[in-house]
Amino acid sequence: MPDMNGLALQEVMERKGIFIPIIFVTGHGDIPMSVRGIKAGAVDFLTKPFTKKKLLEAIRQAICKNKIQIKKLAEISKIKRRIKTLSLRELEVFRLVVKGMLSKQIARKLGTVLQTIKIHRGRMMQKMRAKTLAELVRFAQKCGIISA
Repeated sequence: MPDMNGLALQEVMERKGIFIPIIFVTGHGDIPMSVRGIKAGAVDFLTKPFTKKKLLEAIRQAICKNKIQIKKLAEISKIKRRIKTLSLRELEVFRLVVKGMLSKQIARKLGTVLQTIKIHRGRMMQKMRAKTLAELVRFAQKCGIISA
């Protein structure tokens, strides 16, 4: 590429939220370049000459990685759609529940009674389609609401 090398392109793609598997092919790569590319998420870093078998294996890995990534993004999108169905109060309760607060602590923090929080919590669990608190926490982690 005349104006940009592959590593720079990889950085631009990441900044723009373009996440597709990358296989670097180069005639003059070195170890630091390959380490940088792989650490940034490249599937492989092939130096010329390489075998057809090696290229096909890298492509197979890239396709597998992409399928996993698409599935993960679809799941995150589904969770985010569910979060958008929550009322403002249910969203508040959701954020506090996944941080580990008990219903009575949430009631005190939000200045309401325990029974009201139980109702919001029940509706929130139903809208999120979470069967357990652990599942609700996983949803929050996947969406970046809390750290893993």
